[in-house]
Amino acid sequence: MPYDLRIRFPVDDGEVSRLHADAFGGGYTLVPWAARLRRHSRSWAGEFHEGRLVGFAHAVWDGGAHAFLLDTAVSPAVRRQGVGSRVVAALVRDLGELGVEWVHVDYEPHLEGFYRRACGFGPTRAGLLRLG
Repeated sequence: MPYDLRIRFPVDDGEVSRLHADAFGGGYTLVPWAARLRRHSRSWAGEFHEGRLVGFAHAVWDGGAHAFLLDTAVSPAVRRQGVGSRVVAALVRDLGELGVEWVHVDYEPHLEGFYRRACGFGPTRAGLLRLG
């Protein structure tokens, strides 16, 4: 069965929460994704395989020209098969069609190859302050 890429699809909280637990190795916690996305995000994208969500990303928005890519997650079972790149590319395309001019992303050093080479993000300097 082919992969099925969807933009701004109806989100199942349990499905996205399970993907995040699998992708980031944490324990499962049900997160109210649908409400968060409706309230804060300009767009989101997901890729499904055999009816199961295997890739996801969303972008929060400043109400103007800037959006911020967050929560990119790919199921460990389908990593290195282009899922993450397809999800990010579809999300970025949709943001452009919605009038967003700049998409920002922060990432850890080991993800530089993915975001810079696979997704086309250029280098930039940024600051980060941990509050908790």
